[in-house]
Amino acid sequence: PELPQEVLEVGCGEGGNLFSFAQLGCSVTGVDIAAGRIAEARKFFAERGAEGTFIASDIFKLTELEHKFSLILVHDVIEHINDKAGFLKGLKRYLAPGGVVFMAFPAWQMPFGGHQQICRSKVCSKVPFMHVLPVFMYKAWLKMFGEQKDKIDELLSIKRSRMTPEKFEKLCAGHGYEIKDRIFWFFSPHYKTKFNLTPHRLWKPLAHIPYLRNWFTTSCFYMIEESK
Repeated sequence: PELPQEVLEVGCGEGGNLFSFAQLGCSVTGVDIAAGRIAEARKFFAERGAEGTFIASDIFKLTELEHKFSLILVHDVIEHINDKAGFLKGLKRYLAPGGVVFMAFPAWQMPFGGHQQICRSKVCSKVPFMHVLPVFMYKAWLKMFGEQKDKIDELLSIKRSRMTPEKFEKLCAGHGYEIKDRIFWFFSPHYKTKFNLTPHRLWKPLAHIPYLRNWFTTSCFYMIEESK
């Protein structure tokens, strides 16, 4: 495939995903609402002599970012957003004609789909499937292990804004996107770095069974484009 000339990442964090594109000669831009992460991204690029533009802002409140991008990366972001339909529609503002969006998110029902690994409690962070409990039980569980109110509120927000392949594909169909490709991962490629686990795709027959597949899918990868 042709190398994208301009790459935008929404929710870029410390810039690790964009660095590989910068090394290939792409013009890269990262936007993140967390100013601290943008500062880390700038430092990360500067230490390696790489060029990139990093902006601390809500992507849809920007006025200085007018041009469009041939590739937009959105990795582990959409599951945190309540207005998913508005987010997908808003991305079109930055998508060049013929451009594509790479969207990745954990299937909600998978063992750690509630992002409970961010808990301070070692017990809470390591027990799978706790996020699928009813809200009152999940909240009581988190309180029992001493999680702070702000952390509990964040985890409950993720629970409310849950994302599944079925929901995502319905959103795409309803808001002018076509799915070019998709991969469901049993072991996400990121698990190689985190846990030294070899990436594995979900077993093909299982990957075609809606809802059931979600319990085994650690990451959903989609390539989408505007409908023609």
